[in-house]
Amino acid sequence: MLDQEMIRTFIQVADCQSFTKAADMLHKTSAAISYCIKTLEENIGTQLFNRTTRTVTLTPAGEYLLEKCRQWIVWLESMPVELQQMNAGVEHQVNIVINNLLYDRTAVASMLACLHQRFPSTQFHITRQVYMGVWDALINEDYHFAIGVTGNESLKNNINICAMGEIQWQFVVAPNHPLANISGVLNDDQMRMYSAVNVEDTSRHLSKRTAWRLSGQHEIRVPDLHTKLACHLKGVGIGFLPLSLCKPLIDSGQLIAKEVKNRRHNSPLSLAWCEDKKGAVVSYLVELFKQNHPSVQSFYDPLN
Repeated sequence: MLDQEMIRTFIQVADCQSFTKAADMLHKTSAAISYCIKTLEENIGTQLFNRTTRTVTLTPAGEYLLEKCRQWIVWLESMPVELQQMNAGVEHQVNIVINNLLYDRTAVASMLACLHQRFPSTQFHITRQVYMGVWDALINEDYHFAIGVTGNESLKNNINICAMGEIQWQFVVAPNHPLANISGVLNDDQMRMYSAVNVEDTSRHLSKRTAWRLSGQHEIRVPDLHTKLACHLKGVGIGFLPLSLCKPLIDSGQLIAKEVKNRRHNSPLSLAWCEDKKGAVVSYLVELFKQNHPSVQSFYDPLN
């Protein structure tokens, strides 16, 4: 019913809004173009164009078919390369999950630019998750590669991991916060009366974790790290921030670093990938990170 020549003719008429102009573009006669469109309308049983003596415009059905035809043409043109890559072990789609602590728009764009250049037919889907949400996406969702799972040990036999480094934490408060004026090491009783600001764990299937909260302490949960930072700057609450994120603000006096009785330990983060979903793209990603390639180097910046 719809062959490639008919699809291209339909698109050309829709773009030109004229049988005559479409005929000139396709090096055919107006009669041949008109017959092709008439045959197409008869085959599908509906009118695609409104015709007047001067104009040719699409009907609602024609508008819908035009959108689909453009998609088909793109697919037809890319299909040979996609099939060749599939036979070569290149994944059709790769889903990547990134820990909120390591997520950076520029770093993501740099990585995708490198991957797209090497694997132009592969579709990439990127998401960011918090704490156990990274593991959850890899174990329970259709994700192939994770940047920044917590810990240095795999939670499942078919998932390989490679250590990246550790996040260092610093307890901070705003300069106008009551705790800023207390000298010495802060104890739990002094901190408990103020709200802890935490980024909420996004895990749906695994047990959620709380970053830092004292027994009986009020908690404010926010969706991402930069909202948490904004809350600290406004004096809304207290807690720990990655040292790499807050050090410039401490140096400029916008945040005050405080020593606490029970410090938060460093958080080790790792790369992780599903061995049974590993193809050419995931293998290439693993090597990029192991070699600390410039396209992925920025992901290591928050780590020591």
